[in-house]
Amino acid sequence: MKRLVMSVLAFVSMQLWPGVVDGQTVSEPQPLDAASIAQVNAAMDAGQLTSEQLVQRYLARIAAYDRKGPAIHAVISLNANALSEARALDAERKSKGRRSPLHGIPLVLKDNFDTRDLPTTAGSVLLEGHQPSRDAAVVQQLRNAGAIILAKVNLSEFASGGTFSSLGGQTLNPHALAYSPGGSSGGTGAAVAAAFAQFGLGTDTGGSIRGPATVNGIVALKPTLGLISRTGIVPLALSFDTGGPMTRSVSDLALVLGIMTAADPTDSSTLVSSRRVLTDYTPHLKADALRGARIGVLRDFVGYDTDVDWVVEASLDVMRRQGATVVDVRLPAWVLTAKDAWYTAVRFPEFPVQLAEYLRTTGDTFPKSLDELVTRAREHTSLGTNGTGPNPSRWSRFLAEQRSGSLSDVRYRSVKEHALPLLRQLLTGLMDEQQLDAFVYPTQPVKPERLDAASTGAAPDPMNLANLSGFPDLIVPAGFSGNHLPIGLSFMGRAWSEPRLIELAFAFEQATQARRLPVHTPLLGHMSGTRRVPNTP
Repeated sequence: MKRLVMSVLAFVSMQLWPGVVDGQTVSEPQPLDAASIAQVNAAMDAGQLTSEQLVQRYLARIAAYDRKGPAIHAVISLNANALSEARALDAERKSKGRRSPLHGIPLVLKDNFDTRDLPTTAGSVLLEGHQPSRDAAVVQQLRNAGAIILAKVNLSEFASGGTFSSLGGQTLNPHALAYSPGGSSGGTGAAVAAAFAQFGLGTDTGGSIRGPATVNGIVALKPTLGLISRTGIVPLALSFDTGGPMTRSVSDLALVLGIMTAADPTDSSTLVSSRRVLTDYTPHLKADALRGARIGVLRDFVGYDTDVDWVVEASLDVMRRQGATVVDVRLPAWVLTAKDAWYTAVRFPEFPVQLAEYLRTTGDTFPKSLDELVTRAREHTSLGTNGTGPNPSRWSRFLAEQRSGSLSDVRYRSVKEHALPLLRQLLTGLMDEQQLDAFVYPTQPVKPERLDAASTGAAPDPMNLANLSGFPDLIVPAGFSGNHLPIGLSFMGRAWSEPRLIELAFAFEQATQARRLPVHTPLLGHMSGTRRVPNTP
């Protein structure tokens, strides 16, 4: 054991943190993006790294790549106090020890999580300048654990559509700048992939964590509905909404998830989870977990793209070699035909009502209803002096949401009360019948889309199955397409099966090691010499 600890420290000191950061010059001759939270803590505990130095390195990457170089445009606002917070946490670590494994670890937040010290805008010029008085519940949990909010990042405006917003503009995919970073948590996906922070948070209503995870080549979890509090998150549809971690490794995801879980009396969905949540998921990082596992492949979502299909079949081969049994599963035709209509029947009517509840927490100068948002949006027809601009595609969807009916309509109630429980029963029954540990499917059945290409809609979307059922879905990088774009694989399980999904995903990740740092955001100093760190933002 002593030899193992010493080897880890040697790896950390020699490869991840060479030299001393003096506040002016930062280089990355070795991969910062590959450092796990456990490795960062080992370096800090050994006195070979500080939180201040780690924050400086991530700020240097943001300065080099977010508005300069490839101009990813992931960041909406930077925390001007990040370095001072890091210094204070370094002093606290030295005098009292660390609060948790996240002590002094920087993260980015999708800009629909309330933050008491940074604006929360949902990416909209209509909420520009909105400053909440308190943190979202899960943000407060992370701060209590010692984590540092480094930046708020772009999203699909009001968390719907592609990652373009009237306040943040268009975020780019750091693997291929002409391609989409996915929506709606595309700012978080791009930022985590490009190593702008150690990890990030996104939200998911119909695939908004998982789409960006697969196209940016990172790990992410849409948890069981109720595992994580939604209090203080701008809502899209609370029947489906959940926050979740987005990381570069399964080990980081397991660690972060345990700090995010908690029953919250202000979010009734979490009250059912009080006996099911864990505060530490890291014991489930088992490299041999695929041995003896039974995996059900959802074949309805294969056969739409040869590149994706190749990666899926190669992934299944890996699982078989690791000792898993792979079973083909097909869903009833009526599920595939009806599921998107079920989703819309709930998502659209809930948004106006639940958004109005949130808007009541904003100041007097902000809109208080969807109707007021529409009225003010029609006043924004030109570019602002700060680079903001109209978002007609998202604002047009406001109109569909306006006329979608009420929560007392028979269409809404029949889906909510009957169709969604039916789907949960069906998916659970299929897993029980085949004695499956999880379903797997390509997170997106086709390769990432170009930003200038119209969506063909030729392939069915598998991701809303997890939202309609409330089940967890964990995404792991599985490979790359022929044009060098990431392809991810989803592991979806029963409600509260996050521990088992983490086991399976970790074993798959360790056997494949498919994640790569995006080509457009290389290590600083790796290709063109050492870069200078700008003054503190």
